[in-house]
Amino acid sequence: MYSSLIKNLLKWLKVNPFVESASIHKPPMFCGLNYQFWKIRMQIFIESIDKGIWYAITNGPYTPECLVENKQVDKQWIELTDEEMRRAQYDCNAKNITTSSLSMDKFFMVSQCKSAKELWDVLDVTHEGNE
Repeated sequence: MYSSLIKNLLKWLKVNPFVESASIHKPPMFCGLNYQFWKIRMQIFIESIDKGIWYAITNGPYTPECLVENKQVDKQWIELTDEEMRRAQYDCNAKNITTSSLSMDKFFMVSQCKSAKELWDVLDVTHEGNE
């Protein structure tokens, strides 16, 4: 009796891999299935926190620069204004939210990425059209 229940449950889970409830406090999990569905849910989740975070994912990290001896150089963290600091933090927020939503094998696949944009580009190349 129990074996047939378990078999039916496993069959149902394969068809419905997103059985966790949606939460406004927790990003949707990605284990490698239904990438397009997860990607859309993640965009909605991230934009609900701050659209600047999604901007960092699609356009890359904000790196404030200043002019030193007629050369553009990256500003030191201590030199940033409050606004520049807030914008520079978006990439860190994006990486944290995104990696928090990944299964362990997906996390290790992107763990060496330097920016949220690079991380999402790796996920896109790996899973886009792979459905």
